[in-house]
Amino acid sequence: MLQKATNGSGGELCGDLGEPRGMDFRAYDPECDRFYDEMFEKPGMARPGFEALVSGINGLAEGILEQRQRGAERALFSMGITFTLGDSDGAGLERILPFDIIPRIIGNAEWRRIEAGLKQRITALNLFLSDVYGKQSIVRDGVVPRYLIESCGEFRPQCVGLVPPRGVWIHVTGTDLVRDSSGNFFVLEDNTRCPSGVSYVLENRQVLKRTFPRVFELMAIRPVDDYPMRLLESLRFLATDRAPDPRVVVLTPGRYNSAYYEHAFLAQQMGVELVEPQDLVVQDGDVCMLTTDGPARVDVIYRRIGDDFLDPSVFRPDSLLGVPGIVKAYLDGRVALANAPGTGVADDKAIYAYVEKIIRYYLDQEPILSNVPTYICSDEEQRRYVLEHLAELVVKATDGAGGYGMLIGPHASPSERRDFAGRIQKNPRGYIAQPTLILSRAPTIVGRELHGRHVDLRPFALYGRDVYVQPGGLTRVALRAGSLVVNSSQGGGTKDTWVLAEP
Repeated sequence: MLQKATNGSGGELCGDLGEPRGMDFRAYDPECDRFYDEMFEKPGMARPGFEALVSGINGLAEGILEQRQRGAERALFSMGITFTLGDSDGAGLERILPFDIIPRIIGNAEWRRIEAGLKQRITALNLFLSDVYGKQSIVRDGVVPRYLIESCGEFRPQCVGLVPPRGVWIHVTGTDLVRDSSGNFFVLEDNTRCPSGVSYVLENRQVLKRTFPRVFELMAIRPVDDYPMRLLESLRFLATDRAPDPRVVVLTPGRYNSAYYEHAFLAQQMGVELVEPQDLVVQDGDVCMLTTDGPARVDVIYRRIGDDFLDPSVFRPDSLLGVPGIVKAYLDGRVALANAPGTGVADDKAIYAYVEKIIRYYLDQEPILSNVPTYICSDEEQRRYVLEHLAELVVKATDGAGGYGMLIGPHASPSERRDFAGRIQKNPRGYIAQPTLILSRAPTIVGRELHGRHVDLRPFALYGRDVYVQPGGLTRVALRAGSLVVNSSQGGGTKDTWVLAEP
């Protein structure tokens, strides 16, 4: 028997192993023979270090866990934590992001390996971008095919020869990781342009600290709430020497953007201005913010606008979101942009297939985190294999995002597979394929019971004076039974991610 200790909220921190009640872990089946469960080694046996959470939830009085889930949802609603989803008419529908209060936990030793692997990967990708827009040694040496770079929709010829401030291209990275049935982590994709989701990490943590306060203290969870100040420090680091007290702004397309909540949240947390394109103007070579006291020079812009729409005089001339002249000011060293234009080459899904080689080429190291095996459909032999094995593979558009433009072969109908075969043959460069991984699962509240649901993980990293990886990141969960798609736009939700501190 475990000793009981009341938590003052209608339950105990440690409960005995009585009859299963449905809404606790005693009735939860992790199905460890089929899946890797993030919390349990086998039914009733929590992974080492995770016992306090399991005991705390098992010790709650009946109905308390449901009350806390509803309370968390009300808190998120009152905070206005939303994302915008396009409907069939193209209008934006603002939704509350689904949130599950059962956290996902990562042990300290395991996190150290993830952290080291992400730092290694981000360092190599920055070197890759410097080379791609510079001497292109990696192309001349035959490591990455020239045609993949020249045909990449995110390659920006305007950036050839560019040396960004402090030599850093990717200042903010969100790397998607998945764990397979054997318990190993793999990198699923790199997000090096305008990765979203860190605001949910911060807000989820605030809610969970109030939901399980005693368990949170007992388990010694690493903090995440210093991220905004670390982000601000990384951005200020980019300013030129002429700006001893640099002015930083967050540039948003506006309130109809799907991640507008995050743009406003980060600006508020950093204590800087949130600006829209019409708030900025280029005067005498400088980027200035229009204020009631007149134009004020801006030194660093954390942009949440894609390259295409950034400057109509350089990229898309029909862009109504851009600031004419901002790229010239950037190239002249009069303002810093984070992330730098052109970084999208590094998260093209065809280039992704070469990241392990990129790490070996620039760092002379073996990758700490492996890629998911990937077939490039523009390669004739690999394309033939993909077309013959569509029923077994996941096919993705190389420029796709949000879970769209994707085929999950085992779950697709014959007509859907035929349709994708035609798409691949028509545009081979536009697709890659990967084996269907059996993603790990985590306990999730479904109705009045706990069930396993598939999850991934998006840790966030900042590249300033050094590389900082936020402990944990955003765990996304596929709320539909059996679904492998975790994106919020496809019915997914989020969990708080707890990284255990050093023993």
